[in-house]
Amino acid sequence: VNQVPEIAMETGRHKDIKNRVTDVKNRMQMVVKEVQSMELTQEAFDFRYKTFMAQVASEQQQEMRSLLQVMLNSLDCTRKKILDALKELLGRFETLVAFLLEELGEWVRHQQLQYIGAAVSISLTQLETWFTATAETLFHLRQVLKSLIELSNKLTYDNDPLKLDPAILERRTTELLSCLLGRAFVVENQPVMCNPSKRPLILKTGVQFSVRTRFLVKLPKLNCVMDVKAVIDNNPPKASGYRRFNLLGTLSKVLNMDDVHKEGLIAEFKHLTLREQKAGVGGKGGKGANDGSLAVTEELHNISFIMKFEFQELLLDLEAITLPLLIISNVSQLSSAWASVLWFNMLCLDPKNLLFFSSPPVASWTQLGEVLSWQFSSATKRGLDKEQLSMLAEKLCGNQNSISWSKFCKENMPNCSFTFWTWIDGILQLIQNHLENIWNDGLVMGFVSRKKEKSLLKRKMDGTFLLRFSESCRDGGITFSWIE
Repeated sequence: VNQVPEIAMETGRHKDIKNRVTDVKNRMQMVVKEVQSMELTQEAFDFRYKTFMAQVASEQQQEMRSLLQVMLNSLDCTRKKILDALKELLGRFETLVAFLLEELGEWVRHQQLQYIGAAVSISLTQLETWFTATAETLFHLRQVLKSLIELSNKLTYDNDPLKLDPAILERRTTELLSCLLGRAFVVENQPVMCNPSKRPLILKTGVQFSVRTRFLVKLPKLNCVMDVKAVIDNNPPKASGYRRFNLLGTLSKVLNMDDVHKEGLIAEFKHLTLREQKAGVGGKGGKGANDGSLAVTEELHNISFIMKFEFQELLLDLEAITLPLLIISNVSQLSSAWASVLWFNMLCLDPKNLLFFSSPPVASWTQLGEVLSWQFSSATKRGLDKEQLSMLAEKLCGNQNSISWSKFCKENMPNCSFTFWTWIDGILQLIQNHLENIWNDGLVMGFVSRKKEKSLLKRKMDGTFLLRFSESCRDGGITFSWIE
């Protein structure tokens, strides 16, 4: 896969998020100082009030009463001022969290595209910094609001603003924290088999695979042990003939600091395998020929990772879910399964949509052409140019601009005994196994129609030749055409 250099390219939105994180931290510090000052004022008032109550009635006591009233009015004004500042701060937090979740959603989309060949960076370092700083400050805000409730319990009066508002704000803060922490648990490295197929999100029964989760909130005082447990198909769809699997291996890992890069809290699962559950008459599993179920290479599964989070009396069950997986039992299904991985991640923005292939949407040629080019650029050093894509568009779409799933990989091409995707994938394998150097050097023209081939060679000198991919060879073939 073409790797994108990890250069910190700060977009306008990134600058905005960075400034917002700094802003809420600074405002939080100011509020904390105000609360500390108010606490001292309250203690002074409390001491004088108790002294006043212990005195007998006198003229001096009347002066003390007036002074206490002034102090209480000032304290009430300070409480209202602090609450106004906290309400504004919480509003800013809500906007910041919305921005962070939007940024995380974009990361998930980039991860989808990278796994099907796009040259995009999916580093989590910056997001982790923002998530951690935001969570830390929200936990601090939560503690401040609890301290205000305690101050109200120690000293209250008619129309005391601390009687109701802090509890309401504390609930809103907890909800915001729960939302942020819930989304901060992600699958950083999607499942991939330990063999050199280089095609992620496809698992073969009995073959080991690995997957890695990451928690984007590194709280310095987080001392509890957080166990992560892996579960296959935690919420399976209600579909006819849907296969069930047992997940085998070490299914529980402790979240630890990344040993290699010292970035982030991770739980890495290695050497996991899948075994199909046998069901039905006589213990026989598998799919029936006419049971209306999806084909093996269209049936989507996922793995969930469950983690219990506990910090400052906040208890949460967090879950991270992989992108949809294809589970095959034979390597002959690998190519068809990869077609499904491409189609899903090209078109679907909902990773939980396991019934996507019950009614797969059409793709535009613009979308599919780009993804096909990625297959070449990620496997080699050369993608497809406009002329090559134009030839493929004409071959697959004719004068249409959209392609159905069936036409892409289920229906045979005209005058052929194989599908468009089988032909393309055969060519990919041919290049990787035998032609990578001359393909990278641009010596293979590749996708050229016979008509275009004739026009290119017309009036050329003897010995001129070109190399193009055979359109009649299922497993990838090269055709030599020359002038003599």
